[in-house]
Amino acid sequence: MGFSLFGRKQKPDNNTNVQENTGAVSEAVNDSYSDVLLLDNIRVDLKSVSKDEAIEMAGQVLAESGFVLPEYIEAMKEREKVLSTYLGGGIAIPHGVGAAKDKILRTGICILQFPEGVVFGEDKIAHLVVGIAGKGKEHLTILSNLAEFIQEGEAIKNMFTEKDKGKIYTAFTEKL
Repeated sequence: MGFSLFGRKQKPDNNTNVQENTGAVSEAVNDSYSDVLLLDNIRVDLKSVSKDEAIEMAGQVLAESGFVLPEYIEAMKEREKVLSTYLGGGIAIPHGVGAAKDKILRTGICILQFPEGVVFGEDKIAHLVVGIAGKGKEHLTILSNLAEFIQEGEAIKNMFTEKDKGKIYTAFTEKL
């Protein structure tokens, strides 16, 4: 099976366990999506910070999860200096490019939710900061799917304040 995000792979079978009472998603669900997004890599209800701090936080989550080497974090911050990674619709997608590619160990993302927002520029407030590390051309698939995802309008805005990480996980892996 190739890389996929937002549920474009075959959905988990009926034997997959999603614990409804806590919103927790079992490892079986994570496995079915190639571990691109781990439930532990979704952080909710974070206090507003500077753009650089948000990017560093995203890079740290990716590094702690084994997606990237710690040096990738600096590449993410350098990328932001060259061109804003604010995608629109309340979402920023910090990532490293170019020489940073050799700092990526495997494809993965993290989602940091800032209900009060993070300023990414004039009139650019990110409520979701999606850190991206894509091996090869997989980052293009992630970027494309994220661009489609923000077209969901009100549904995506619900993710700006959703406290249940399981619901955010489902929204990003099965698409709203």
